[in-house]
Amino acid sequence: MRKHLGTILKIGITLLALLYVSTRVDFADIGQRLLQAKLGWVLVGFVLVNSSLVVRAFRWLLLLRGIGAPIEFRRLVSLYFAANFFNSVLPSGFSGDVVRAVEAAQDVPAETAAGTVLVDRATGLLALFMIGLAALPFRPDNFPQTLLWQTTAVCLIGLIGGFAVLEGRLVHTFGRWVPARLQPIWAKVAGVITAVQACGWTAVWQAIGVSIIFNLMQISWFATAGLALGYSVPFSHYFLVTPFLSIAILLPSIGGLGIRESLAPALFASAGLVDEQAVALTLLVFAIERLSGFLGAPIYILDTLRRSRKRP
Repeated sequence: MRKHLGTILKIGITLLALLYVSTRVDFADIGQRLLQAKLGWVLVGFVLVNSSLVVRAFRWLLLLRGIGAPIEFRRLVSLYFAANFFNSVLPSGFSGDVVRAVEAAQDVPAETAAGTVLVDRATGLLALFMIGLAALPFRPDNFPQTLLWQTTAVCLIGLIGGFAVLEGRLVHTFGRWVPARLQPIWAKVAGVITAVQACGWTAVWQAIGVSIIFNLMQISWFATAGLALGYSVPFSHYFLVTPFLSIAILLPSIGGLGIRESLAPALFASAGLVDEQAVALTLLVFAIERLSGFLGAPIYILDTLRRSRKRP
């Protein structure tokens, strides 16, 4: 029960959020809108999602180069597609990170693999928090005040906490207070933190730069989802609201399902979308992101077969 408590919590929150959304919108209307989506734009969104995996694999490569780890870029791309597959079929957005760390540990020490995966995830979040804060002054006039303060707090805490972990000294100082019986566990954590620091700030800032490119791609596939549904929302509006919708996936849920749909009506109201239109957009994005994950299965299998042939 304890092992599955996190998953049960995510499923429960997702169901409660969807139940809340169902009291505000007509799902039959939303279903009709989704059935009428233009497949050409859906395909563009699908390509953007999968292309972003290559961009993120390059971000991971920069971090691994920072510590001199000899892993091929093709291998990292394969692992990112595999991670996306597991994120799509399992109710945890971090399942893919575990897969990447375990697989990369075949080529580099386990602490190094875990450390670079942690930094890779952290730089993506740091870039997202930066974009979120930069977008706040340009928020819609009817943006909920409570959500404004919550988003500001999440972004600021995320930036401070992220840079504190990457810098490392505060974490190592905390380690001095860990009880003796927990020191063996803390030693493993410290090994990961050491690997994090080994990446170097040059590689970290390069990774943050790549993360900004990735987040712009993410904004673009939200925009293509809107075009698929026939909306005339300005691209600048997606630039403002996508960071908020992306930050929503940090809350316990299945890929942000339900959380995004709860936020979407307020975020898109100033763009002229009714509640059903806004919810249909986020559901279409969720579907595109999940469907893109299935491309990772054959890529992962082919890469595994290729590597097995090379082994004596």
